Amino acid sequence: MSSKNKTKTGAENVAWDLSDLYNSPDDPKLQQDKKNLLKEADEFAEKYHGRIASLSASEFADALRAYESLIQRAGKIGSYSHLIWSTNTEDARLGKLLQEANELGSDLSQKLVFFDVEWMKVDDGRAGELINSKELSPWRHYLRISRMYKDHTLTEDAERVMSAKSVTERSAWNRYFDETLGAARFELDGEEMTEQQVLSKLHSPDRDLRKRAHQSLTETFSELSRSLTFIFNTLLADKHTNDKLRGYDSWISSRNLSNQTDNETVEALITAVTGRYELVQRYYKLKKKLLGVDEMFDYDRYAPIAKNRETIEWEKAKSMVLEAYGDFHPRMKSIASEFFDKKWIDAAIRPGKRGGAYSASTVTNVHPYVFMNFDGQLRDVQTLAHELGHGVHQYLSRKQGELQSSTPLTTAETASVFGEMLVFNKLMDNIDDPKEKLALLVSKIDDTIATVFRQISMNRFEDRIHTARRQEGELTTEEFSRHWTETQKDLYGDAVTITDEYKLWWCYIPHFLHTPGYVYAYAFGELLVLALYDAYKNQKNGFSDRYIELLEAGGSDWPHNIVGKMDIDIRDAGFWNRGLDLFESMIDQAEKLADSL
Repeated sequence: MSSKNKTKTGAENVAWDLSDLYNSPDDPKLQQDKKNLLKEADEFAEKYHGRIASLSASEFADALRAYESLIQRAGKIGSYSHLIWSTNTEDARLGKLLQEANELGSDLSQKLVFFDVEWMKVDDGRAGELINSKELSPWRHYLRISRMYKDHTLTEDAERVMSAKSVTERSAWNRYFDETLGAARFELDGEEMTEQQVLSKLHSPDRDLRKRAHQSLTETFSELSRSLTFIFNTLLADKHTNDKLRGYDSWISSRNLSNQTDNETVEALITAVTGRYELVQRYYKLKKKLLGVDEMFDYDRYAPIAKNRETIEWEKAKSMVLEAYGDFHPRMKSIASEFFDKKWIDAAIRPGKRGGAYSASTVTNVHPYVFMNFDGQLRDVQTLAHELGHGVHQYLSRKQGELQSSTPLTTAETASVFGEMLVFNKLMDNIDDPKEKLALLVSKIDDTIATVFRQISMNRFEDRIHTARRQEGELTTEEFSRHWTETQKDLYGDAVTITDEYKLWWCYIPHFLHTPGYVYAYAFGELLVLALYDAYKNQKNGFSDRYIELLEAGGSDWPHNIVGKMDIDIRDAGFWNRGLDLFESMIDQAEKLADSL
């Protein structure tokens, strides 16, 4: 891949050190852990199989400690394999390592499946006694939520088969999807680039470059469309089969259950956001004027209004995030600093590396790792703040143990989006020039639209394709594209012209496949954070300490109880409109700034 005309950011050599997990794919400790894991699982099964219903609270606590230890060992192996593979999906050796970890995880699941199945069969009265016992208090919420799956759990033999087949079904197709796009090359201006590099050009102030990048992406997506269409169809059908076997009412029911929320709350969120689509259309009409264009196309949506955008170097991005975190709470800065100092971040863009960004929690006796593709844009600073927010959250929640450290997706985005807000508002406070202030505000509104409104429009697309796949059978590329285009036009109205090329752009979004139903969680998190940040501005005393406590709680209680301690009721149907009103005030501010200029 050519490197001509590349502006250095200082992130070119920012690679993580995974030695806190394992030293290398050939590490003898990794091989030994793999060998010991299944042996210890057999010993666990021999000791507890058939006995769960008769265990005392003290004995059940011992069983849970042993169970967590097994889950932790497997998580360490799986985390290392996935992390090292995601930095080079073209390396067949790393693909083999990942597949071996998936197969090992499946083998472990088959050996341990009795534990959950037997726990589901425990009489409700006896289960309640155990849940409320002193001995089991460290796992109380886990035990409660696990019982919610009682009506969706199959027999032990059936669960074992489901686990065995998952390796060659969903996980295999997801890996194929990632490797297909990881290996894809996009030609732009005589250079071969990765997907991530070309996507970044859509944020360029140069409209011709945005249009060429748009065409480049579409051309390669079109070449891959047959394979990607087949992958989508296969995974949609696989989910339908699993949902039928487990007795879920709809394609989204299992996601809502895992998010510890109900259909009514999610529908209230979707209704509130789709009911305010006019805010997006109003904003893009403003942005069209600011850009000075006669017609706003889909490739113009993320264009900056400042024509000369400086490249932000890695060290400056680091300082911006750490200063904002430190202003809020010294512990946030201290934890985030460790990610830089101890090499827990992989930020370099390189061939074969997966696109996007994430924070991997790994396991509670290690620490999280942050993955991103840093290209020196302002949005990359926000991405860094976002993923470090996840990282701080995951770091703090480790105290809850392996079974309660993770949060449901509904609150998983809280710390990440709050981190973005801290950086954004610090930048806004330090700008005096109204033109620069407007440019930054426009960038933030763009991000908020992408996080709230675009994600809900993608939820509407998901709803359509899951429903259509179940009712009509396999979908063609054109049918996927029609559902995509129609749900996008609902969002943008006549404010943005959807090009014919854009109709294929459903095909590269991994969330649809890796975590069906995920996307509404972004809107949930963004609107929650708008309310949280508003509360922070109006009652600073003690807020930051309570916020740290919220992060430390992890998944140890119901989301509404954890957030409720911040005096916010996420179950109130009117709550979503509060966040949307705060977003509208950002548009009001942008319009006033624009008028003043």
